[in-house]
Amino acid sequence: MYLLAINGSPLKKGNTAWLLGRVLEAAEEEGVPTRLLHVMEAMKDQERPFCTACSSPCKETCHQASAPLREAVDLLEGCAGLVLGSPVYFGTVSGQLKSFWDKTRAARSRRSLVGKPGAAVSVGAARFGGQETTLRALHDMMIIHGMRIVGDGTEGDDAGHHGVCAQRPAEGDSFALERARILGKRLAQEIKADAARQG
Repeated sequence: MYLLAINGSPLKKGNTAWLLGRVLEAAEEEGVPTRLLHVMEAMKDQERPFCTACSSPCKETCHQASAPLREAVDLLEGCAGLVLGSPVYFGTVSGQLKSFWDKTRAARSRRSLVGKPGAAVSVGAARFGGQETTLRALHDMMIIHGMRIVGDGTEGDDAGHHGVCAQRPAEGDSFALERARILGKRLAQEIKADAARQG
């Protein structure tokens, strides 16, 4: 039982990774183990970095010769909850994250993520720099996998909003830091509630 964060940035130590780290810290404080996946590592040895829909249904041909991609998708399918993070690229998600997500078609067929809680964080260069449209794209990606989207609200804090929107440098955005804490807490609550229902 773990919460997985996926860093969709090309930078392993950039603003998006930092913000995801704050979400994971809050979940761990609630007693939920966490993992962090960098899409750049998962995609590093892909001969074709973009999905070409070479088979339908997907036979995962691109996974067969790629241990990093195969391991990343296994990690994704095994999670109890997910937080996707991306910097804003022209008002939407990074190409790196989209390329990785497109290679999860077979996982969708297996319905591995159906019903699991999912949330999103985004970092932009400006205060109003496309973070909410990027969150919406991240939500759409998870909805198509059948996930249930949660925002950054809890009964003990407030109702929250779409997720965490930060302006870079993220570590200087005190509002986003607080929202990340609440989001991590909310995801931990959802994961523990799911575990209790499953016995």
